[in-house]
Amino acid sequence: MRKTMIGVIGGSGVYDIAGLEGASWVKVKTPWGAPSDEVLVGRLDGVPMAFLPRHGRGHVHSPSSVPYRANIDALKRLGCTDVVSISACGSFREDLAPGDFVILDQYIDRTMGRASSFFGEGCVAHVAFAHPTCPRLSAACGAAARAVGITVHEGGTYLAMEGPQFSTLAESRMYRDVWKADVIGMTGMPEARLAREAELCYAAVAMITDYDCWHPGHENVDVSMVLQTLTGNATKARSLISRLPALLGATRAPCPHGCDRALEHAVMTTPDKRDPDLLAKLDAVAGRVIGALR
Repeated sequence: MRKTMIGVIGGSGVYDIAGLEGASWVKVKTPWGAPSDEVLVGRLDGVPMAFLPRHGRGHVHSPSSVPYRANIDALKRLGCTDVVSISACGSFREDLAPGDFVILDQYIDRTMGRASSFFGEGCVAHVAFAHPTCPRLSAACGAAARAVGITVHEGGTYLAMEGPQFSTLAESRMYRDVWKADVIGMTGMPEARLAREAELCYAAVAMITDYDCWHPGHENVDVSMVLQTLTGNATKARSLISRLPALLGATRAPCPHGCDRALEHAVMTTPDKRDPDLLAKLDAVAGRVIGALR
């Protein structure tokens, strides 16, 4: 058993959390550069919690400039065991309406040029990623959403696009009709990949703001449309988060799905070829196995 620490990455519209006991913003240094912002650290119902605004307070980072590696490293470095990602998204399904939440379980990655791994030349690793989110943590997020009256859909495929522009109509139709994605957003990847490499249980909550541009009965998505729904979604997200400490508990057993042991057999580089400088940078994200790698 180990102590639970909940990490929350807030997306568009979610830049802080009220009600944290002993809350303070702390600066975290990482070998991957500065995170998006300082991290708000405190306790909620006695359970340690760390909140990081993905775009920074004031929304200073675009989806492409978010320092994803630094963000995940910072949360792991602070001691987080479970990370819940909150993000705004568009819907490809009539029954997934603006204001609804979706607990994601799959991704299609269409991002380009973002650093998607902590590993590389000098220490190559391949983690299993068939099931990108943690079923245990995802179930807790679904239960929390239902408890506060949110219309929530459990299970869904997220199409991660590069942005910052929204989709063309042809792209939107392809993602919906051919690829059968459920929602679309710009920040789900490589965040989920990096959380797996860092051996963190990770759940993703998508807050629907619009129908992208495929829906003939709705005007094409633009920022003003998104902003109309964001405020209400942000309030719902904070309510969901407030229920998580009671559901997850102050202590936790090893993840039954192996998220916290993802690196067990992942490193391929032979010991004599491992780069000591890269191993030093992996001290937080691969801390459980780093001794064996050196």
